Parts: sequence; C-alpha cells; structure tokens
Amino acid sequence: MASTAFPSRDDFAAMLNESLGGEDGGFEGRVVKGTVTGIENDMAVIDVGLKSEGRVALREFAAPGQKATLKIGDEVEVYVDRVENANGEAMLSRDRARREAAWDKLESEFSENARVEGVIFGRVKGGFTVDLDGAVAFLPGSQVDIRPVRDVTPLMDIPQPFQILKMDRRRGNIVVSRRAILEETRAEQRSGLIQTLHEGQVIEGVVKNITDYGAFVDLGGIDGLLHVTDLSYKRVNHPNEMINIGDTVRVQIIRINRDTQRISLGMKQLESDPWEGASAKYPIGAKLSGRVTNITEYGAFVELEPGIEGLVHVSEMSWTKKNVHPGKIVSTSQEVDVIVLEVDQDKRRISLGLKQAQSNPWDSFAERHPIGSVVEGEVKNATEFGLFIGLDGDVDGMVHMSDIAWGISGEDALNLHRKGEMVQAVVLDIDVEKERISLGMKQLEKGAPGAAAASSGLNKGATVTVTVLEVRDGGLEVQAGEDGATGFIKRSDLGRDRDEQRPDRFQVGQKVDAMVIGFDRSKKPNFSIKALQIAEEKQAVAQYGSSDSGASLGDILGEALKQKAE
Repeated sequence: MASTAFPSRDDFAAMLNESLGGEDGGFEGRVVKGTVTGIENDMAVIDVGLKSEGRVALREFAAPGQKATLKIGDEVEVYVDRVENANGEAMLSRDRARREAAWDKLESEFSENARVEGVIFGRVKGGFTVDLDGAVAFLPGSQVDIRPVRDVTPLMDIPQPFQILKMDRRRGNIVVSRRAILEETRAEQRSGLIQTLHEGQVIEGVVKNITDYGAFVDLGGIDGLLHVTDLSYKRVNHPNEMINIGDTVRVQIIRINRDTQRISLGMKQLESDPWEGASAKYPIGAKLSGRVTNITEYGAFVELEPGIEGLVHVSEMSWTKKNVHPGKIVSTSQEVDVIVLEVDQDKRRISLGLKQAQSNPWDSFAERHPIGSVVEGEVKNATEFGLFIGLDGDVDGMVHMSDIAWGISGEDALNLHRKGEMVQAVVLDIDVEKERISLGMKQLEKGAPGAAAASSGLNKGATVTVTVLEVRDGGLEVQAGEDGATGFIKRSDLGRDRDEQRPDRFQVGQKVDAMVIGFDRSKKPNFSIKALQIAEEKQAVAQYGSSDSGASLGDILGEALKQKAE
C-alpha cells in the first residue's frame, strides 16, 4: 500500500497564499475586514479568516480622550502585520489600519488644499501632536493661534479643523496649522465687518495689545489702531497710562482704508476740544500758573489745563541766563508762573514767557542805581573792547576800554585788570530795552580831567612838579601837585637817554619835574621829563653860551645850574 504524504507547514502557507491570490496578494501588509469574536480584559479578539484569530488592544478602537464602544459581532478594519506570530496568533493593528486609511485620505485632501479635522492630544518639544483620524501630525507652537497662547489645555481633545502645511508619507511626517484656518476665517469676517463700518462711527472694542505708539483694539473680528496721540488731548507719554490689555473702550472711527483693511481709532474725539475758545480764555498778557510737562533743547512745555500746553522758548526763560539749557532753569513737574505772549488757535499753539512773569532786573537796577551812582562788582570777563562787570540783581555792566584809565591806550588799560577782580565804577548810561549798562572806571580816579584840571591852571608847555602814583611797564601814572589832575608819562618821555627810559628807576611817592606836552581826548594832561630836559638845555644855551663861544655844553649847563642854585 502506498504511503500517504502529508503537506508540510510551508506547503500549507503556500496553498493559503495561492487561495488568497498568490504570494504578492497575501494578508500581510494589508488592511482587511474582521469580526469581533470576543473581548477579554482590555483586548479584543478578532477573526480575519486566517487559521487563528488575532488580538488588538481596546484603546486602539477609541478616539483620543474617550473609551472604546466595541462589542462582539462588530465588523472592523485592521492591519495585518504578520499572519502568525510565535504563539500561532495573527498580529493585527487597528491603529495601523486607521493610519493607512487616513494617509490615503489626507494625501487626497492635501492635493486639494482642503481642511482636515483633528484632535490635539499631546505635547512635544516645539509644539503639539494632532490625531488626524489615525495619522499623527505635528502642530508647531507658532501655528496654534494668531497670537501666542500661554495655555493650550482648553484646545486639547476637541475636534477642530486644521490646514496641512507639509506631508511626507515615506518618512511619516505631517505638519499642520490651526493658525492658517483662523486667519482665513478672520479675513472673511474682516471683509464682511469692514463693510458695515464708516468714518465717524462710535463703537466699543477690547484692547488686545499695547505698544509704545498706541494700542490695538478688537472691534469684533477686525483690529483698529488707537494711536497714542488720539488717546487724549492732554500729553500721554505711554498708552498704559490710560488703558490696559483687556479693557473695553469706547472709540470713534477716524479713518478706514478698505484696500489695506486698516482702521484708525480715536478716544479724545469723544471729548470736548479744550482748544475751542482758547483765544478768549488765554488773552495776550495774562498771567497764568502751569506745570512743566516736557523739556527740550529749545524750551519747555507748560500745561495750562488738561489738553492745553504752551511753549516757553529758551529765549523767554530768563532775563539774565543766556545760552543755557532749559533744564538748568526749570524741571519737569515744576509749577511756574507764565505770561501769554501769543495764541494761534488754528495751529493749537500758545507762546508763553517765563521771565515776563518776574521783575525785570534791568528796571530794578535803574531804580536803585541812577546814572552817576557808584557801583562795585567782580570782573566777569575781559574782551578786546572792554570789561564786563557783574552787578547786583544778576546783571552785567560793561566798561569800555576807553573808560578804564586816563592817559594810556585802551589795550594797556585792559591789561591792568584780571578776571575775578573786584572793582568800582560809575554808572554812565542804562538802556533797559537793549539790556545794556555802560560803566566807567577812570571817572573815579583822583584828579580826573574836568573841574580839577581847569582849576589847576595847567597849560601846554607848563613845568610842574608831579608825584608818582603808580609805576607801570609803559610809564608812570602821576598827579600834579597835592590834589591836581592826574596824568601819564610815557616810557619814551622819562628821559633823553635810553638808560633813563626805565620806569623801574622811579618809586611811588617820588616827586619829579615834568612838562605838560598836551591833553588827550578826555582833556587829561600828558607829561614829559624828556621835553623838560630839552627845553632847559635850549634855555641854558641861549643865556650862557653860543655855538661859537668855545664853551662846552657841560660848562654851559654847569653854569646854569650854579645860577639856579644861587
């Protein structure tokens, strides 16, 4: 009897594959339909027509955050990983089946740029994971919402639409965006909403964001910009001084650009304009009190009332302090008194004066020190044309170089005084409008030309005995007699010989004879020892000798001196 041959395990697998359409058309790697035959603990037993059943975890049949509603007899689709594992069971996967089906569907929707529905179910580095009906996609943090979202918990486990940005089936990568959906929806809402708005309309909105230059207000699907200058008529340095994020504000639409969908808003337009009737409220010359709100290089702004500010130009800040920064005269928030100088209601400008609200120091000086009075002050500065003297009342007077001293040039007179020196002077003239005070120092010198000179009977060519008052490099300051006119002997007039033309050979208080050789423009006498010597020599020659007498000049002068002594 012939022996019967039993098929091997490999033969059985080959016959099974052949019955299912050949090796390439086998179960493995395919999505097939099966029937739930049992539920054991957290596993579902599924029959897909193979020699053995497979087991699939119940959680694979549940949506994220929900429980599975699977029961015996339900027909489901699963993915066959292997026909048989080491335990002889079929290896099945519901998740893999859903992913394969989802990828087919997502590729079709991606090609059509269609929206897909998904559920955010997890958090990963840089973003979140989204379940797209079985396929897992990545949602970057920047694509969650139009604005940054601090807490995404309220958005998780909720079905919502997404836009596929990128997908790669071979690598299993899908990137989605929720923000793109919101922006598209918002654009549609904006287009519809902007058609219902018009300029001048008053509407309420919610402050969404605040910047240095203003705030963005949500008008119910479209944002408008509330610029910082339109918050209030008064000065606002930063929007957060008046509003905060989340505040509901009442605004007026100032401008609408329907092409760019930009809306400009204003809050101060809902208030009464404080500039109305400003010319009547602030007449020129009125004295007012205000608060310094801002300081610049060219002046300071003073708030007269909320919404009304005037400018005090730097030239109108102080009578005496010139070319200084306004911040050295006033400070921010300081209360000051000002005078209205000019009002331009159309340009919303008011010019104010700070110094005009204070007494004019030039008027005060003129009242206290009339012309001819003697004042004392410190030499503040020396220029090429004179000296500036600091006087009481914080004003300066000027001594012109020609009024510093008698008998010497202006340049020499300037060299007699130094900065910081205390001096006395006579008030010669006061011009309040030009803020000028003219002083004279030589007018205080003893024996100044005038009545004293006239009474002394000094005439040109006269010989007088003078007293040395001061020894200078340029010559000697001298005085005729005990109480006569003062004059000057230049260095070159101190003697005929060069050795004699040294001022240092004279001492203060020394008496010398000199000749009056003339007067300067101020009628002050000029003396010369040299001229007297020449005159005496001529006289001696005329009386005691001649050029042909044979006597020497020494003999003649000796005889003349002898006769004078007798």
